[in-house]
Amino acid sequence: MATQTIVILDFGSQYTQLIARRIREQNVFSVVLPCTAPLAEIKALHPLGLILSGGPSSVYDSDAPAADPKLLDLGVPVLGICYGLHFIVHHLGGKVLSAPRREYGHAEVSIEDDTTPLFAGLPPTLQVWMSHGDEALELPAGFHRIAVSANALAGIANQQRRIWAVQFHPEVHHTPLGSRIIKNFVFQICGAAGDWTPAHFIETTVALSARKSARATSSAGSPAAWIHPSRQCWYTGPSAASSPASSSTTASCAKMNFKVSRRICATTSA
Repeated sequence: MATQTIVILDFGSQYTQLIARRIREQNVFSVVLPCTAPLAEIKALHPLGLILSGGPSSVYDSDAPAADPKLLDLGVPVLGICYGLHFIVHHLGGKVLSAPRREYGHAEVSIEDDTTPLFAGLPPTLQVWMSHGDEALELPAGFHRIAVSANALAGIANQQRRIWAVQFHPEVHHTPLGSRIIKNFVFQICGAAGDWTPAHFIETTVALSARKSARATSSAGSPAAWIHPSRQCWYTGPSAASSPASSSTTASCAKMNFKVSRRICATTSA
């Protein structure tokens, strides 16, 4: 069975990898792609859902990231975060403008629609982390406000289209209940099974690599792939005879020329 995947489109946020980590912590695989990734590449992953990250740009600028708005029509659940919210509003007919007051830092958000699955099981007010200078002034048709801060809209939804977005950053630890918001999106909205582990993904990848290598002519200098006995990491390097696996080394991944698939390096106890 194919690995269930949440695709994260990166619009340049410093927190994008945190989003991926929060999802993998729920035993669901996530992959980060640049926001400019072709639709065909996104579709090829058969995503359970899409997350649009934050970013430093303004959607109305001429040099805004050139993401394809058709990604909003793929028929899978979408969660926009910060810039991701602006992208959704802007490309579906709403209006995003520079905010009279920039929000940066801690803020309190009030949930206005407690029936939305994104906020299931959460209290009526949340402590969150904001980082934005723009705001959505007009929502696209079919969207409604689901959360608000003292200064601006903080969340929107169109449940019929299965699109949600928040103005704050649920992925950072400054939003204490943010991981529950991500969990709600992944499980209640996307329907993930939660049966993925980093070891499973790496073992599958190494097995595929080994099968490909077996079909090629072996030589003393041919690449080798292995998993360190005490660290779930994928190594590619010289032949097995000369690889670090042949010794009892316990050096860190960074010192052993590991190449970690999808930026995963899940260290476990020996």
